[in-house]
Amino acid sequence: MAIDLLTPRGERIGFGGSNPLALIAGPCVIESEEHAVWLARSIGEIAGPFVFKASFDKANRTSVSSYRGPGLRDGLRILGSVKKAGYAILTDIHEPAQAAPAAEVADILQIPAFLCRQTDLLLEAGRTGRIVNIKKGQFAAPQDILHAAGKVASTGNNRILLTERGTTFGYNNLVVDMRGLPIMRASGYPVVFDATHSVQLPGGSGASSGGQPQFIETLARAAVAAGVDALFVEVHEEPDRALSDGANALRLDRLAGLWRRLRAIDDVVRSE
Repeated sequence: MAIDLLTPRGERIGFGGSNPLALIAGPCVIESEEHAVWLARSIGEIAGPFVFKASFDKANRTSVSSYRGPGLRDGLRILGSVKKAGYAILTDIHEPAQAAPAAEVADILQIPAFLCRQTDLLLEAGRTGRIVNIKKGQFAAPQDILHAAGKVASTGNNRILLTERGTTFGYNNLVVDMRGLPIMRASGYPVVFDATHSVQLPGGSGASSGGQPQFIETLARAAVAAGVDALFVEVHEEPDRALSDGANALRLDRLAGLWRRLRAIDDVVRSE
């Protein structure tokens, strides 16, 4: 199954089928309007057509005092500015009531990993008709996430992406089982590999999550070689200063080389 979308500039981005590797990238959370627009333009100059990802609210932060984002109203306004600049948009939703307003701006609605079993959330996302990206929970087997996809599909919306972001491995650690990628892809839905959250160390820094960004490329290379349809990577120009998930973000100045190498691997895989 192939899923296509058009950016506001009329550029086509395809997921699955014979389409080349697609890119979803951006900061974990919206930090400011100026930063979001600037970062979208910077990524676009490196990668060409891509989907800009940023959250208006991070409702699952480790600590109650952690920065969550500007909220639904201001966040969607800011994402609207990014869209006016010419970029496709992906953002998280956490509650069923957020689906319809978010769909007015976003091309892709994302179901966070912790919420991948929430029936009402999945149904409301599906009813918008937007592409729905379901992140496989850290606790879920690859075959089990197909039940979540079935909930969205029950609304008549089959525009579904499935994302691998690592599986809980003891305390404060994740592991990626590459067998899960072809298992999910066998469903017919395009599969995305989240290269940044897969190297996260949940709660590993006490009041926040840690990370091992030095392994982003290692896992991304393996996932692309396994035949995934898209790469999801959170990017920041100064991860140490990011307001959320900087510990596992990719530095912006490393994106060009990574993307070039991953596209080369993808070309080999798709030529076979």
